[in-house]
Amino acid sequence: MRSIGVLTSGGDAPGMNAAVRSVVRCALAEGFKVYGIYDGYNGLINGKIEEMTVNSVSNIINKGGTAIYTARCLEFKDQEGVLKGKETCEKLGIEGLVVIGGDGSFRGAADLSSAGINCVGIPGTIDNDITCTDYTIGYDTAMNTVVDLIDKLRDTCNSHARCSVVEVMGRRCGDLALNAGLAGGATAIVVPEIPFDFEKDILAKVVDAKNRGKHNFIVVVAEGIGGSAEISKKIEEATGIETRAAILAHIQRGGAPSAKDRIVASRMGKYAVDLLKNGIGNRVVAMKGNDIVDYNIHEALKMKKSIDQELFKLADLIK
Repeated sequence: MRSIGVLTSGGDAPGMNAAVRSVVRCALAEGFKVYGIYDGYNGLINGKIEEMTVNSVSNIINKGGTAIYTARCLEFKDQEGVLKGKETCEKLGIEGLVVIGGDGSFRGAADLSSAGINCVGIPGTIDNDITCTDYTIGYDTAMNTVVDLIDKLRDTCNSHARCSVVEVMGRRCGDLALNAGLAGGATAIVVPEIPFDFEKDILAKVVDAKNRGKHNFIVVVAEGIGGSAEISKKIEEATGIETRAAILAHIQRGGAPSAKDRIVASRMGKYAVDLLKNGIGNRVVAMKGNDIVDYNIHEALKMKKSIDQELFKLADLIK
């Protein structure tokens, strides 16, 4: 293999730049020509590509977002789009591709691998919702951002004896809500993996906290549950506690990546380059414990993820 490309796809995540930097510099060290593909699969189809040097990725390890930009590409869901991507690769001599993103990005990588271009996926998403890996790039930074915002909300809640219903990202995966809620001392946490009853799992906990003399109440709700405004209204009507919804939205994706995200991203980038160097594609890089491993993309996409039940019980016990 003589040339590889790297792209970021789907939602941005802190640490993507660290992964791109690692891929570029590790590949250059192996003697490869490296191409940066801008705007995800859109850039691959439309040829928005430039050759990268060591200096191309200088001073980006500390920056959030992605320096090579990202986009969702509906065209790449069709075989015609995949073949356009393959044609671009063949024109430039790109024999392998590193794709940094989530499940949707990996499906595109699997299709391109089937078309004859070796692809390796690196999990980059703040939701931590890639089943095959214990950890996704961006998760630690986002979790700390949420905890910081919960701490700030608690200050004003305590001043006014209010309740905040904090809605965090995570459509199918409650890891961000659970861990940030535990670290932020939430009164109640609601995640999509565990059915909840408003009266028992939210209202009763807020009332109990009030009866114990608390002056602030934080309810963390995962995006997949939604309805934070309605939950706020029901809490206020039932308890008389002034309650406001705080939807944190895309602020969770921003900011400088944590040390952990920079280190994990760098390790995963090196591992991806090593796979391609050995002619191995159609793989997803993953973290198990402290080890970097890899899985077949199709197998990885079929895996089922579950919430940490013991952690959920702990959060409830020490609320």
